[in-house]
Order: sequence, then C-alpha cells, then structure tokens
Amino acid sequence: MTNEELLKSVAYCLHPEVHVGIFEVGANTFLSPKCYVDLTGSVKIGSYCMIGEGTQILTHDHYHDGRRPLLLVQQEKGVKWQDKVIEDDVWLHGCMVLYQVTHIPKGTVIGAGAVVTKNPDVEYGIWGGNPATLIGMR
Repeated sequence: MTNEELLKSVAYCLHPEVHVGIFEVGANTFLSPKCYVDLTGSVKIGSYCMIGEGTQILTHDHYHDGRRPLLLVQQEKGVKWQDKVIEDDVWLHGCMVLYQVTHIPKGTVIGAGAVVTKNPDVEYGIWGGNPATLIGMR
C-alpha cells in the first residue's frame, strides 16, 4: 500500500457540509492502517511520529443543547470542529484524542487505551489512563 493509499484509508470527513479539513503528514511518519483520523477539521502530524492501531483522532463534536432531540439540534446547528497539530516524534498507541485537544507537543507518548481530553502540557511526557494524565517523562 502506498503512503497516499494509506492516508486515504484512515482519513474521513464525517461532516463535509460543515467543513473539510486538510491532512498534512511529515516525513518518516507511520500511520497504522487501522487508525482513524476525522478530517472535519484539519490535522497536521509532524515527522517521526507513530500512530498506532486503534488510535482515533477526532476533530469535531456535537452540540448538546436543551431537551430537543439531538439529531434535530445537529440538523439546525451542524457540528463544532477545530484543527489539530501533533508535533514531531509523537507516539500515539491505540488511544483516543478527543475534540477538545488541539495540540500534542513534541516527543509525547500516549499509552494504549488512554483518552486524551485536554492538551498535554509538557514535551516528552508519557500520558495514560482515562482521562489521560502525565505518568512519566521520556
């Protein structure tokens, strides 16, 4: 599988009526064929990164306003979206990076099964758990 074919197989835009993001990937970066990248917002992944099997990078969320059916709220308002930047030398094991996260700093490792709900705040940190917390340094 070529790199272009792989990118097409892992990147999706679930809400093209809202926005279609741009997908940029640096040199020597590996994306597992079984990861998932939501391109409702743009995603930029640096060089020398590893995105492991089962990793989900989500760039959108839904509005949860009021007591009306949520599908009607989505039809009326669409979805919230934002861009993501994943810096160089990052390893995302089979984890989930939620909409709220906009930036993953250089050298970060996020362990399998972790759910990242906020921006990791240190370079070369090792994060794990649900929600993900800093558990060590590289």
